[in-house]
Amino acid sequence: MHRLPDRAILRLTGPDTLALLERTVTHKVADWAEGEARYGALLTPQGKIIADYIAHRTAGGVLIDVHEDAADDLMKRLKMFRLRSAVEIGRDEMLVPAIHVDGAADPRTPKLPRRSIAPAGDVAEPLPGWDALAIAAGIPEWGRDYRAAEVFPTDINMDLMVGIDYKKGCFVGQEVASRMKRKGLIRKRTVRLKGEGLVTGAEVRAGTAGLLGTVTSAATGEALALIRTDRFAKSIADKQPVTVNDAPADIDGAPWLIAEVKAHLEAMADE
Repeated sequence: MHRLPDRAILRLTGPDTLALLERTVTHKVADWAEGEARYGALLTPQGKIIADYIAHRTAGGVLIDVHEDAADDLMKRLKMFRLRSAVEIGRDEMLVPAIHVDGAADPRTPKLPRRSIAPAGDVAEPLPGWDALAIAAGIPEWGRDYRAAEVFPTDINMDLMVGIDYKKGCFVGQEVASRMKRKGLIRKRTVRLKGEGLVTGAEVRAGTAGLLGTVTSAATGEALALIRTDRFAKSIADKQPVTVNDAPADIDGAPWLIAEVKAHLEAMADE
C-alpha cells in the first residue's frame, strides 16, 4: 500500500454532512453507499473550480481526499457555507490517501488503481510514477494541470467523469455550469497527446487553425493539453497536422472527442 503524493484528508462528520454537500458541491450526494468514492468539486460563483477531490462515504461521515495545497482553502469555504448546520469539518493528520487493491474504485476512470484512506503509519512511501499513470489515463489533476479558479469543470472533463450532477437541486456555480452544458458545444477540453519532446507549457498548434492550446503536464512520450476543440475540428477539416514545438503530435481520438469534433464540423458546415 503506497501513499498518494501531495494529498491530504478532510473529515466531515455530523448529521447535516450530506445536506451541506448537497447544496454546495458538484457531485451527486443521494444514494451514496458506505465505502463508495465520488468525484466532485467546489466551484466559485462564476463556475470555476476552487478544488476538486475524491470523497469517500464512511459510517461516520465523509472523508475528502484533496490536493494538500487546496485543503485549507476548501476547508475554510465549507465552514463558511456550513452556517448553523451540525457539521464538524477539519483536517485529519492521522490519515492519508493511498493505493490499495481492496480500496474504492477511482470514480474518474477504471484505468487508475483503486484508492483507500489509511492510517499514516500503515502506508509506505509515496507511489512512484503517479503523474505518468494519470497522464496515460487521460486524467488532469489539481496542482499539476491547473490550480484554483483557473478552469471550468468541462475544461478538465469533469462532466465526462461523473463529477457533476446537473440534476441536483443546487450547488455553488451551478448556473454557469448548467448554462455551459445547455449551450451544447463545449469549446475547451483536456486531451491526451503522444509525441516526442512534449513539455509542460508548450503550445499545441495546427497550421491554418493556429494555436489549439497548451500542454498542461507531460511524461515520457505522453502529455495532457487543454485545447480549443472547435479549432481542432478546423484543423481536421483543413487537413493540418498537429504539432508541439514544431514536432508532430497525435491527439488521442477518444470516442467522446470524436463525437464533439463531429458536432463542431457539422456546425461549421451549417454556417
